[in-house]
This record gives sequence, structure tokens and C-alpha cells, in this order.
Amino acid sequence: MIPWELLGKARVPGNGGELRLYKRGNEFSIRVDGHELMNSSRHGSEDALAELACERFAGRAGACVLIGGLGMGFTVAAALKRLGRDCRIVVAEIVPEVIEWNRGPLSALANNPVRDRRVTLLAADVAGLIWAGRLTYDAILLDVDNGPEGLTRKDNDQLYSANGLGKALRALRPGGVLAVWSATANEGFAQRLKMAGFMVEVKSVRARGSSGGARHTVWIAQAGPQERIGAVK
Repeated sequence: MIPWELLGKARVPGNGGELRLYKRGNEFSIRVDGHELMNSSRHGSEDALAELACERFAGRAGACVLIGGLGMGFTVAAALKRLGRDCRIVVAEIVPEVIEWNRGPLSALANNPVRDRRVTLLAADVAGLIWAGRLTYDAILLDVDNGPEGLTRKDNDQLYSANGLGKALRALRPGGVLAVWSATANEGFAQRLKMAGFMVEVKSVRARGSSGGARHTVWIAQAGPQERIGAVK
């Protein structure tokens, strides 16, 4: 068997461990402390994160989407396919090296979506963009860490708290969608979304898409037709 080749390392801000990028033949893997976070041969659930969210407003002119977590670029690529030529996609990635990997060795995996003129790529914490938002986004897609029960960074917990979900609701336009990817199911998180004011659907999706693989969870949480401005301080 072809051995894995280490291509790069990166520290996750906030004592979040060390990311490592590996390659074996045409396959890439990003791991943290021995745990695999993503693999280029298993991105069906990352595709589904964008597809399930964007299908709710695919025909909307000038749609604006915020994506937290660049990964290997598959979620960004799937969103671009679903949305129109006048859409705007803002991608927040907190680890600068992940951005460089997507511009370098990972660029061909998803047909280099970060070069698309509709994409704005920021080396930033997605939480700050959500906190600053107010009726800003048609969708917020979170593929941050391993889901609500994270591995890499304790500060990610604020995204999934009751207060964080309330701020996400405020940042969405009426009828907007908060979509959250997770490696595992979490009934408590679904209830937390409902308590924050979202209408919630829980989707079980395959890591390899139609060809199978492990099951991951995507929550599709939709804001009501009228936003509750000022509900969160």
C-alpha cells in the first residue's frame, strides 16, 4: 500500500491542536491529533450541507451565503453550483495554512472554487462575522470542527450555544437558513435550535454521497418569515 506523505502542518488558534495535511496517491487527508477531520474521497456530506441549504433559495437574485470552515473546498464548490451568477459567498477560515493548501495542493479537488469571482475568502473566525451580521445572509453554513461536539477548538462551542444560535438567527434574512454539519447526531442540539426560534429538519447523509459510506448529520434550521430584530444582545 502507498504510504501517507505529510505535506504540511498548522496550529489551530486558541490551543486547538495541530492540523496535518497528508497525501496518498490522489487521496488527501486532514487530521488533528490523530483524528481524521476530512478526506478527499469522502465529501458527500460536505456537498449535501450546501445543497440542502441552497435549494431553499436557489432562484433568489443576489443571494448572500456565509460559510464557516473552508475544509477542502467541496462545500464552497457545491454552493456555487446551486446559486446564480450574481450570488456572493463569504468563506471564513480561521487557519491561514488551510487557505494556502486550497490554493496549492488541494486546488484541483473541487475545481479550485476559491478562485471564483463570487467567492470572498477571509482568514477569520466565522463567529465574528455572525456576531456582526444583521439581516445579512440568506444562509449560514457551518462546517466548523466536528460539529456541536468539537475536537479542535473549545471556542467553537460559542457557535452552538443558545446565545450563538440567537445571533445566527439575527444575522439571517427572513426565511434564511442555518445549516450545520456534524460527524454525529445530537438530539440536544436539535432542541436547542428550536428553542432559538428555528424550524428544524435533521438530515442523515452519506459521507460518500450516493455510493454510501458512514452517516453524518446535517441540521437545516430555517428562520421564520419575519426576523426577531433585537432579540439577542
